[in-house]
Amino acid sequence: MAVPLAFFAVFFAWPVASIVGRGLKTGSGWQFGRIGEVLARPDIAGVLWFTTWQALASTALTLLLALPGAYVFARFEFPGKQLLRAVVTVPFVLPAVVVGTAFLALVGRGGLTDELWGVRLDTTVWAILLAHVFFNYAVVVRTVGGLWAQLDPRQEEAARVLGAGRFGAWRQVTLPALAPAVAAAALMVFLFTFSSFGVVQILGGPSYATLEVEVYRQTAQLLDLPTAAVLTLVQFAAIGAILGVHAWTVRRRETALRLVDPAGTARRPRGAGQWALLGGVLLSVLLLVVLPLGVLVERSLDAPGGYGLGFYRALQDAGATGTFLVPPLEAIGNSLEFALAATAIALAVGGLAAAALTRRGGRFTRGFDALLMLPLGVSAVTVGFGFLITLDEPPLDLRDSWILVPLAQALVGVPFVVRTMLPVLRAVDGRLREAAAVLGASPWRAWREVDLPLVRRALLVAAGFAFAVSLGEFGATVFIARPDEPTLPVAVARLLGRAGELNYGQAMALSTILMLVCAVSLLLLERLRPDKTAGEF
Repeated sequence: MAVPLAFFAVFFAWPVASIVGRGLKTGSGWQFGRIGEVLARPDIAGVLWFTTWQALASTALTLLLALPGAYVFARFEFPGKQLLRAVVTVPFVLPAVVVGTAFLALVGRGGLTDELWGVRLDTTVWAILLAHVFFNYAVVVRTVGGLWAQLDPRQEEAARVLGAGRFGAWRQVTLPALAPAVAAAALMVFLFTFSSFGVVQILGGPSYATLEVEVYRQTAQLLDLPTAAVLTLVQFAAIGAILGVHAWTVRRRETALRLVDPAGTARRPRGAGQWALLGGVLLSVLLLVVLPLGVLVERSLDAPGGYGLGFYRALQDAGATGTFLVPPLEAIGNSLEFALAATAIALAVGGLAAAALTRRGGRFTRGFDALLMLPLGVSAVTVGFGFLITLDEPPLDLRDSWILVPLAQALVGVPFVVRTMLPVLRAVDGRLREAAAVLGASPWRAWREVDLPLVRRALLVAAGFAFAVSLGEFGATVFIARPDEPTLPVAVARLLGRAGELNYGQAMALSTILMLVCAVSLLLLERLRPDKTAGEF
């Protein structure tokens, strides 16, 4: 645990604590009275209320639309199923900036709905809610569908033989078994939407702000560190409570059920009702997932002189818009380099952490597990700004170092590495290591010849996820990326922040490039992913 603990202490706890300290501590001591003052402000109360209710609404809407999809992917076999499962997972690994851009092209000014029906949803809460469903659809399909596929269908069939109706058998047999997985998926969706930043920043306009967006505004625009510190503490407390509930539901899901091989539970749809359900799910995937991505690509090709690669060619010119010190196309190389470095860091730290979590350690180990998840919920804006004010003097003066961005991105990648590798590491039979030791193998050789061959594929999957999420990290990177080394998400946000058709078109082109890179990474993951871990995400 030493290396992961040191990593999180220096690059997570220290920056966050420094931001809080700057905001709440003066020469006369800690000013905890500011907490009450900030929370009593009507504008802050409005932000807290909007953050909470939009997260609840997004979670409910996601469950409503994604649970039928979870059932279809779990119980039905149909042509193109594996490809479609990869497609619905693409949005989850896309940067929030790209998700916001895709919906801006669909429902914003000059978007598809505006051109066809004169309807604009940007700067409305509906655009935010639909974008959150688009982003989190895969969370429900993977988490609930993965478990649903492993439930023995004969239990529900036995209930029907004993006289229960179709709905009654599902409600009394399947639903209680699925409840922990549904609760876990709901809490994960709530966690992601509660801390939403890029989607709300792009689609919400000045009328809507979550805690994350307000922290950014208070630090970057108003320089009001006391208010930002209080909001960070509120978000930290809320995320801690959410993660505690999530950990409890995950433990229930892991211990309460007997599972079967998912390969024998899926079959072709039977009857008009099941075919209609499959058709409805395919239609919802088309409208919710494929259409926004398709419109994004179409807008990137819709240049002033007609459809073509005009906006892509403009990315090679730094002076085309005056927005960058270097050609925007260089952001691709920057992002790839940073993401590769972040992936290496995340694999080293996350791999050690996962190995440590396979040992029994009681409450300390469970607390360590919760610590690893905190970067997914605590404000990335706070972490990025904290990097600027903490890593600015020896022995850790990293302000001018390229490694600063990969370090921030690795914080987001570590939880994905741990969650991917931990189930496989726990499944390794300890007697294999003991047998190797009896035969004279050193601990290092036993790990190399016993553990590594068994976890190699999970390690590759973990690397792919870490690479994808590092590639799309925005909240922290927007603070610490140098003007001459922008990443793809930062470049997209800068282009969207400036008026003009050329800026908008270039933003769509860069977003399409970033989407394609993430999609290729995910398709490679689907080929590498072992069946046993397919339901763990």
